[in-house]
Amino acid sequence: MARYDVTGMSCAACQAHVEKAVNKVPGVSSCSVSLLTNSMTVEGSASSESIIKAVESAGYGASLAEAVNTPRKTSLENKELPVLKNRLISSVLILLILMYFSMGVHMWGWPAPTIIGHSMMASGIVQMLLSGIIMVINQKFFISGFKAAIHGAPNMDTLVAMGSGVSFLYSVYNLIIMSDPECDASMETLYFESAAMIVTLITIGKLLESISKGRTTNALKALMDLAPQSATVIRNEAEVTIPIDEVAAGDIFIVKPGDKIPVDGVIIEGMSAVNESALTGESIPVDKEFGDKVSAATINASGYLRCEATRVGEDTTLSQIIKMVSDSAATKAPIARTADKIAGIFVPAVLVIAVIVISIWLISGHDLNFALTRGIAVLVVSCPCALGLATPVAIMAGNGLGAGNGILFKTSEALEQTGKISIVALDKTGTVTKGEPSVTDVLPASGFDKDEMIKIAASLESKSEHPLAKAIVSYAKETVECTGFTAIPGKGLTGTINGANVSGGNKDYITGIVTVPDNAVYESVKLANEGKTPLFFAYDGKFMGLIAVADTIKDEAAKAIEELHNMGIKTVMLTGDNARTAKSIASKAGVDQIVAGVLPEGKNKVINELKKYGKVAMVGDGINDAPALTSADIGIAIGAGTDVAIEAADVVLVKSRLTDVPAAIRLSRRTVTIIHENLFWAFIYNILLIPVAAGALYGLNIVMKPVMGAAAMSISSLTVCMNALRINLFDVFSTRRDKSLSKTADLPQEISGGTTMATKTISIEGMMCKHCEKAVRNALMDIPGVVTAEASHEEGTAKVELDGDVSDEMLTKTITDLEYKVTGIK
Repeated sequence: MARYDVTGMSCAACQAHVEKAVNKVPGVSSCSVSLLTNSMTVEGSASSESIIKAVESAGYGASLAEAVNTPRKTSLENKELPVLKNRLISSVLILLILMYFSMGVHMWGWPAPTIIGHSMMASGIVQMLLSGIIMVINQKFFISGFKAAIHGAPNMDTLVAMGSGVSFLYSVYNLIIMSDPECDASMETLYFESAAMIVTLITIGKLLESISKGRTTNALKALMDLAPQSATVIRNEAEVTIPIDEVAAGDIFIVKPGDKIPVDGVIIEGMSAVNESALTGESIPVDKEFGDKVSAATINASGYLRCEATRVGEDTTLSQIIKMVSDSAATKAPIARTADKIAGIFVPAVLVIAVIVISIWLISGHDLNFALTRGIAVLVVSCPCALGLATPVAIMAGNGLGAGNGILFKTSEALEQTGKISIVALDKTGTVTKGEPSVTDVLPASGFDKDEMIKIAASLESKSEHPLAKAIVSYAKETVECTGFTAIPGKGLTGTINGANVSGGNKDYITGIVTVPDNAVYESVKLANEGKTPLFFAYDGKFMGLIAVADTIKDEAAKAIEELHNMGIKTVMLTGDNARTAKSIASKAGVDQIVAGVLPEGKNKVINELKKYGKVAMVGDGINDAPALTSADIGIAIGAGTDVAIEAADVVLVKSRLTDVPAAIRLSRRTVTIIHENLFWAFIYNILLIPVAAGALYGLNIVMKPVMGAAAMSISSLTVCMNALRINLFDVFSTRRDKSLSKTADLPQEISGGTTMATKTISIEGMMCKHCEKAVRNALMDIPGVVTAEASHEEGTAKVELDGDVSDEMLTKTITDLEYKVTGIK
């Protein structure tokens, strides 16, 4: 994708004409022009020379943007604003003098030189000269307008130039007639002040519009301001401060307390608390130590850090965020394309309407003065700018607000479509859950203290590299020396602590060493049903207790899913885990449905199945989620995820918080609402005021002067820009305005793509009490593939849910080993 700067555009008609010209160039596959940023993005194999030539042939200027992937702040500087200010100041000063002579002297008798006060001809010449000076100051309207007309693509400047130009030329014509002594023409036939005031009022509107447009890019400018300008690196064993552009990957840099981290890197020495609010919005500093990653623009709050640069320049996290926001503004939302098509034919249609209006009034018997005034009013009141700005200013404001809250939309289409989602598919690990195991339950056996048990278990596990072992070590407050450590693959660990033999592992391993009480076995089954992994421990020949470890759900997961439900969105959790674990996590998080046992390649199939029931968003963080993220209508990547997932997604959540998913949907809906309001205003303005300008209310003695039309035109564009800025007042995390979709997705009871659940009912003879039920249930739950098991001695049955291939023979043997009789399995 190549980016170009475009000059000479003044309205949506210009934008449409440039797009049309570039799309005709052989080799161009797509072209998107932004009136807001005066830029253009082009995809395809066409050369830059041919693209620039096409733009110039259309009457505009183009040049390749800076040859960097990350936009510079200079590209967002409002270069038009100071020019407009100077034009306006000069125009207003001269206009005041013109109004003094045209109205003050001749209408209110203000003092003036005798020759001017008593001679209409002299007064008219003075007005013509002053008006001409103002038109020269604002010559851009005339140069751009007539140039566009010559190229067959009239724009807003064409309407302004024709309206002002016709007023001026008609006044010159009347002034010449006034030179005839026998002529009875009066000063009322001169419209020099109208010609001057039209371009002055439009310039005021352009100035206010430029200020408002500039404010929509404030969020992007603020991101750019975060970038550090220098870095302190180690060169020849000495600290050297160099410009940020000179830092290379592999350089060793240091960051002192209070300084910004210059580039992305990894800590090789030191520890500190780092304030990452610049990127994530979280104000609480995050503790960092050896091996942890740090990002550019974050602030070292306390300790001294020595880091190795890993990503520099345009590759840093900050630069990628800036690029993502900028690229999104350069793309075009589907809703904008409809407005652009209308704007493309709007100006020619207005020119035709103006000619028809003049003709009708002349035919109806009115003089040329009246007819021309109506035609000029039609020309200057028409506003294609509002149509062209309705969508891009709202998109830019929405993108800016999203970026400030850690929600990045890669394209304008993603921002528009996210709010239409009716189904959200969530990857379990790292998205709904934290993605790393932690201790959830500690159940010491009789005679053992909880803290002492944790210390002994952690001391044994400290010798292991297993993730579950690390969870127990992290949970413990202290450890002691463990000797004679041995790991038995697939079973557990053993070692010597304080002279006693210590063992830890699964139930089968520990029951081969010590006697495990029935209540401990029951508790282990109960923990397993909750999706946790129970670990058994023995100390000095005695059973010491159970420690359960699990990948727990994120703190905000249940809240996020509840918010999605309140917005009328169904939730589905995808996981490669067994159905037992999936059900436990799903019940805690509150998701509507689960698809368990799904393979990485199967996620894609599940997404395609869900798309039959509504628009689907996929939320994930891993490499295996990339195909599903791409297949979904909207792919949402967790910011802490892999680069592959982020690249495949349409939306990136920098904070890695699940509550940002409903926030993104909320922001999308609000932005689209603002766009609809803008388009409604743009259409209704033209629909109502063009007939009024044409003289539709003449019978009620209501007519619109060209000057009033020019003022209305300026107000229209300003209104659209100001309305878009209201997005900045929107709280993306507030649930106050959440509304359910008019039609929610109707999901089937079972979604294909994962492990198919099966239910079997076992008829059993011999169960007499609750203890029998407990024994049967625990035995069945120990079978791999059994998700749930319930037994009833009153009904003489046991019901099991299976997510694997469990044979009837296995179920029968398990029951008969307990000395009960199986009479049938359905």
